[in-house]
Amino acid sequence: MLRRGWTTGACATAAAKAAYEALLTGDFPDPVAIRLPGGETPAFALALQDAAPGWARAGIVKDAGDDPDVTHGALVTATVRFGPVGSGVTFKAGDGVGTVTRPGLPIPPGEPAINPVPRRMMREAIAEVAGRLGRSGDGRSGDVEIEIAIPGGARLAERTLNGRLGIVGGLSILGTTGIVVPYSCAAWIHSIHRGIDVARAMGFDHVAGATGSTSEDAVRALRALDEVQLIDMGDFVGGMLKYIRAHPVARVTVCGGFAKMAKLGQGLLDLHSKRGAVDLDWLAGRLAEAGGAANLVAAARNANSALEVMEMARAAGLDLGRLVAAAAWATAARPLAGTGIALEIVVFDRQGGLVAETGLRTVG
Repeated sequence: MLRRGWTTGACATAAAKAAYEALLTGDFPDPVAIRLPGGETPAFALALQDAAPGWARAGIVKDAGDDPDVTHGALVTATVRFGPVGSGVTFKAGDGVGTVTRPGLPIPPGEPAINPVPRRMMREAIAEVAGRLGRSGDGRSGDVEIEIAIPGGARLAERTLNGRLGIVGGLSILGTTGIVVPYSCAAWIHSIHRGIDVARAMGFDHVAGATGSTSEDAVRALRALDEVQLIDMGDFVGGMLKYIRAHPVARVTVCGGFAKMAKLGQGLLDLHSKRGAVDLDWLAGRLAEAGGAANLVAAARNANSALEVMEMARAAGLDLGRLVAAAAWATAARPLAGTGIALEIVVFDRQGGLVAETGLRTVG
């Protein structure tokens, strides 16, 4: 069984709680327990303890469990200082934590990229400690500044979509449950949603979801799109389209390589290999529909890959890509049914060359 882990938000909360208690008492609780939104109360061992008059700092090494999380093993620190009376809990981005610069995210521009749920968790942890240790006029009212840092986070952020979302200088502090479920791809889905939000907030009415970097570069050039309009959807076509249904834009392009679009044409809205492979019988059927001879269709059924079938069709002068694109459009239209959104499918080869496109058609 795969082991679960903890979000950056959970780690930041534990670090902030330990630092605040040390600020009040001089002693760091180690391990430090926090309450997650679902009621769980995990305890975290401290990897860093430091204090001086007026501030205290604690650090937690993030354990993402068995999930291939970019922040697994990163040190998440919280430095807590007393704030002005009545200021409540305020947040500051330290080393390696980004700052929001574009509208459309859950946090407004100019604020540290610390999402609403982690902020709420930290506020609740501060209130719990303040209530337990007593309130007075010396800062125990819970009026504090929390500075979250992830040393080396700016370098790690280069492997995320933060730059495209307008989060500069580092990582985001994320998490809605506090728990990382292995291979749930929650961070990727989160980035897809936030990318759509940012594009809408910046006034764009057309977004393009691509399965990979080659198709993304190709569709950007083909449709003259701004970077903000590009959504790195990976295999999550259904996840992107369902979010667009609830948060509509006027026009949507779904694009990818021939094999991925063939899987979409087969009816799959999650294109990951774990969800299903290219059905060569289905693809051979489309080849027959395109006018392929019986021996060519039989060869397609025994091909090694979708790419081989595409090359067979090209050699025979058959427009297989057009039929794959049409079938992919029908699948992608399902989550958008009744919206009136204009949808198109664009199919590229491995070099980014155009194989087929449906053009934008309104989904009724």
